[in-house]
Amino acid sequence: MGISRSTFYDKPDVGARDGAVVAEMKTICDEFEAYGYRRVGAELRHRGMVVNAKKVRRLMREHALNPKQRRRFIATTDSNHQTPIPMKPPATISWTVIGSPRAITATTAPKNGAVEK
Repeated sequence: MGISRSTFYDKPDVGARDGAVVAEMKTICDEFEAYGYRRVGAELRHRGMVVNAKKVRRLMREHALNPKQRRRFIATTDSNHQTPIPMKPPATISWTVIGSPRAITATTAPKNGAVEK
C-alpha cells in the first residue's frame, strides 16, 4: 500500500462537536455561576469530554457564558452618622526623654516618607 502499519491502523480522534460542548458548558455554567474557563474545562474533563482550553475560552466568549463576578469587598462604613469625626494625627511625632543627663528630643516621620502639608 505504501503507508506504514501504524498509520493504517491509526484512528483519528473525533472531537466533540461545538454544539454538544456548548450545551454541556451551559449546564455547567447554570449549575456553577462563578466558574471561569479553567473550572468549566476541568468539569468537562470530569464529565468525559476532552476539550482544549482555548476552545473552551472561545466558546464561552462567543456564547456569553461569562462567570458571575464575586464581590470581594463590602463597604461597612456609615458616613451618615451623627458622631464627630476625629482629627487626623500629626505627620511628625516629637517626644523628649525625661530623666537623662541631657534632654533628648527625637522626631519621627511617617514610614512611607510622605509629609503632610
